[in-house]
Amino acid sequence: MSRIALFTMLILAVMMAAPFQGHSEPLTGTQILEQVDRNLQPGDLEMYRKIINIEPDGKKKEYVLWFLKKDKDKVVTLFISPASESGRATLRLGDNMWLYIPNVGRPIRITSLQSVVGGVFNNADIMRLDYGVEYDVVSLSEDQEQYLLELKAKTKAVAYEQLRMWVLKKELVPSRIDCYAATGMLIKTLHFKEIKDIGDGVVRPAVMETESPLYQGYRSIMISANLKKRSLPDEVFTLNYLSRVKDLR
Repeated sequence: MSRIALFTMLILAVMMAAPFQGHSEPLTGTQILEQVDRNLQPGDLEMYRKIINIEPDGKKKEYVLWFLKKDKDKVVTLFISPASESGRATLRLGDNMWLYIPNVGRPIRITSLQSVVGGVFNNADIMRLDYGVEYDVVSLSEDQEQYLLELKAKTKAVAYEQLRMWVLKKELVPSRIDCYAATGMLIKTLHFKEIKDIGDGVVRPAVMETESPLYQGYRSIMISANLKKRSLPDEVFTLNYLSRVKDLR
C-alpha cells in the first residue's frame, strides 16, 4: 500500500471517530418565543417601571410603578408616584384584572384594553404576561439579523388578536411588535430600545415606546430598572392582599 493511500485511510478513520461538529438544528418559532419570554421576564421577579405619557403639545405626565411577577400568570403593580396615585395597586390573574384604590376600599374590576395610567399603554401592556401564555406562533421568517414571528391569540380575552414580532437573533429580544385587532386593523406599534443590564444580570431592552394610529400625536414610554429575582407567596397575588402590597417594599 502506498504512503498516500495509507495516509488517506488514517484521515478517514480519524474523521469517522471524531464527533460530528455540524450546525445545530435551527430554532422553531415556539422556541424563539419561549426564549423571548425568559429574557424579558425571567421567572419570579420585582422591578420598577416609569411610564411617561407625552401629549401632542409636549405636555408630559409620569408614573412610577413597582412591578411583581410570579409564575406565568400572576402580576401585581403598586403606584409609587405621583403622590396623588400612591397606594393604588393592580392585580392580574390570567385574563382577570383589578384596581385597588385606598379611599374606595375594595378592588374594582378593570379590562385589558383600559389603562390605569392613561396614554397609549393599556392594562395588558402594563401588566403583561409571557407572550407564550397568550399567543401561538403561526409562522416564522428571518433575515440576517432578525426573526419575524406571526402570532395569533389563543383566546378572545387577549387584548390583541394578532402580533407581528421582530426578534433580534443575537439577543433573542424583540425590537418591534405590531399589534392588530381581529379586523386586521393596526392598533399600536411597540418599539424596544436600549438593550442593557437592567439588574440581576438580565440583559434586555430597558425602554419600550409606543404610538398608535388611534391616538395621533400621542406617545408613551415605559422604562424598566432595578430588576431582582424574588419569590413571593401566592397570598400576595390575591384581592385581599392588595391593600398590603406596599408593606413588601
